[in-house]
Amino acid sequence: MTIRVLLVDDEPLLRMAFTMVLDAQEDMEAVGEAGEGAEAVRLARRLRPDVVLMDVRMPGLDGIEATRRIVRDRGQARVLILTTFDLDEYAFAGLRAGASGFLLKNALPQELLAAIRTVAAGDAVVSPRITRRLLETFAHQLPTGAAGTSAERLRLLTQREREVLVEVARGLSNVEIAEALQVAEATVKTHLGRILTKLELRDRVQAVVFAYETRLVSPA
Repeated sequence: MTIRVLLVDDEPLLRMAFTMVLDAQEDMEAVGEAGEGAEAVRLARRLRPDVVLMDVRMPGLDGIEATRRIVRDRGQARVLILTTFDLDEYAFAGLRAGASGFLLKNALPQELLAAIRTVAAGDAVVSPRITRRLLETFAHQLPTGAAGTSAERLRLLTQREREVLVEVARGLSNVEIAEALQVAEATVKTHLGRILTKLELRDRVQAVVFAYETRLVSPA
């Protein structure tokens, strides 16, 4: 399967460089380019890419709001946020907007390609441990309490599913969760799948964000 990628950045030379890297791969195709957020939203709706490589600082609509709108459209596109600095507030905001991870602009080509393939396969690029670091670093930006709809969604979970979600938010892998809760790894995967379905989340990174926002877990 060819992974269709939409490139969003206000630097034409950077878009050209990304296009050259993608087009050299047998399993990837750059299907479009956008220089600002509103255009990215329009192209995502029309082209239906698998992955959107999204810059943050752009004229007009920024990459965070563009990400929020693309994710809200509930299409197949998954968003990778491009950031300049590791663990900055833009990566945090991008994850809260629904992105499936973030990537540094100075990443090596092979890192870029690996990230795109990972996201296209339905996983997240940022590990839960790094997500936790992000949330703890920018905890002051979190809501003071769970929104009504989020609290209602949280009540959909069983006690065991809550326990699994807490361990996910702590940054534990499935194997580590299985050991902590004394269950099989397959059982953890089943619970995690149900959690994502009930909470309408796309991956475990968004599950970590949800756990912090609802205060199911709190920053250290």
